[in-house]
Amino acid sequence: MTSFNLPLWLQTVHHDGSAIYVSKLYPRLGDTVRVRLRVGKNTALKRPYLRTFPDGEQAFTAMKLGAEDTVVRWWEADLLVNQPTVHYRFILEAEDGVWFYTAAGPTAQLPLDYTDFRILADYNPPGWLETAVFYQIFPDRFANGNPDTNPQPGDFAQHTHRPQTYLWGQPVREGQPFPLIFYGGDLPGIIKKLDYLQKLGINALYLNPIFTAYSNHKYDVTDYDHVDPHLGGDAALIALRQMLDERRMRYLLDIVPNHCGYWHPWFQKARANINAAELDFFTFTDYPDKYHSWLGVKTLPKLDYRSQELRRRIYESGDAVFRRWLRYPFAADGWRVDVANMLGRQGATQIGEEIARGIRQAVKETRPDAYLMGENFFDASAQLQGDQWDGVMNYSGLTLPLWHWLRGFDQGAHGISWHIQSSQPWPTAALVSTCQRHLASIPWAVALQQYNLLDSHDVPRIRTTVNGNDALHRLAVVVQFTYPGVPGLYYGDEIGMMDEDGFESRGCMIWDEARWDHDLLDFYRRLIKLRKESPVLARGGLQMLVVERDTFAYQREGEDGRILVIAHRGETPRRAAPLPVVHGGILDGARFMEYFSGQEMVVIHGSLPLSDHAQGATLWLETR
Repeated sequence: MTSFNLPLWLQTVHHDGSAIYVSKLYPRLGDTVRVRLRVGKNTALKRPYLRTFPDGEQAFTAMKLGAEDTVVRWWEADLLVNQPTVHYRFILEAEDGVWFYTAAGPTAQLPLDYTDFRILADYNPPGWLETAVFYQIFPDRFANGNPDTNPQPGDFAQHTHRPQTYLWGQPVREGQPFPLIFYGGDLPGIIKKLDYLQKLGINALYLNPIFTAYSNHKYDVTDYDHVDPHLGGDAALIALRQMLDERRMRYLLDIVPNHCGYWHPWFQKARANINAAELDFFTFTDYPDKYHSWLGVKTLPKLDYRSQELRRRIYESGDAVFRRWLRYPFAADGWRVDVANMLGRQGATQIGEEIARGIRQAVKETRPDAYLMGENFFDASAQLQGDQWDGVMNYSGLTLPLWHWLRGFDQGAHGISWHIQSSQPWPTAALVSTCQRHLASIPWAVALQQYNLLDSHDVPRIRTTVNGNDALHRLAVVVQFTYPGVPGLYYGDEIGMMDEDGFESRGCMIWDEARWDHDLLDFYRRLIKLRKESPVLARGGLQMLVVERDTFAYQREGEDGRILVIAHRGETPRRAAPLPVVHGGILDGARFMEYFSGQEMVVIHGSLPLSDHAQGATLWLETR
């Protein structure tokens, strides 16, 4: 692949979808927005042009010079929002050539449209997400509020195995299948711990599945219409909703529309009667015993959305699953959609985007401010254009690249028993480029809604990923809470929990405070408070400022100020050296204070006079 050495002055060029650069984040069709481009004052630029693409034909608008100071010049142009999605880029006519600037950054090459900046017309986001901080709970492992509902061996069976409930945190006897290991965590237990969550600063919960199922994880749903009685039943969810309302907290339910459990009545009816209405809900290859299932797991038969009746029951009808739980008395604030990347996809049948649009229509008709978030470990950009998911679990756009940078490249996959690994440190430039390209592939309004996580019930805990390294753990959390999107932490991370043999990341929540890392807990509390109170972190733009072998730095900027993040992974400190920031439009004399230590610095000669920077992250707030 051919690469180009770009002139250094292009580092001073910046634009994103935030308020400093676009006058309306959520314009209506027919509105005109003012688009601004920031460029270093003493550069080779002669004139920038705004390039748009109305109705399939490109158009150029010569930008006009606006405000300037000792460091930067601002160029401006008006943009008519005359299409549902307006995409645009900048052409930079300069003394040293013609350059192009898109959401993916500057280039000498003619860009492809998918890297353009994008504005959505008539887009209505869930406004409450701006200040949301989520806490993911795996119900069986969080807190046991009512031992009377613990699963018992006589309640159900899977082949010759029966459920067993153990004392909280007790080791499991050998031979017990993992899905049938219970600890009695339930919704009453969550209710009893709401004071703890509120003190932590949490204002939104994401609950792993709670519908009736024959496992501890409950992704093998047998009844979409009722909360599992072992978790407290429907009444417990109603009580949880009421208690959350008192604390002004919200919650998401986890749904599995891609497949159901083997013992779901729909599947049992389909197997028992070839004329059953539910037969078309599944794909049998040799009736009744061979059928498509999720990744070949026979206890999870895959649902076939070519069936109109299935669509009606899941999301279309007035009492469909996706609609019912958003209404009172349950009043969920949204959905997390399991394996959203696989929904409606089965060989020659590829209707996932059609099904996602149908789900979105049903959800938003029922509750316009509901958050519709999908699980996707891969490139989800096609479903993040404003017409399908509000956001996804941002594994590929933040979690995985950050992991690779912190621990070295390590990637496993279904179908292989080993991991693809490298002993070489993953380049910082690769981390930055990966994250930037993911941001560039979706509209800014949608980027602000991505669910930013460091771990979950499906992957190792962050503290395990960094081998217990406290500095790297905290570095990852600082990035998570200062990156565009909505932060969500996994239960127990705030007290230093790590994976356990036999349970991986699904161990019982530790409630013995003597075993907590209280310094880490206070660190989380302070970050959560900042994230909830900072308009810059909620809506501000993002610009990468420094990319070094073991260090990167970026700014979030908004009308209310700036926040700088400096992250260093090396065991050896970054030696004292100026950190250049002038290309971020930061003037000499600008003052910054480190959020945790209180240290202060003043920009001199276009740089921060940074002293030795130990392994970890620092967080600098502009002071005025």
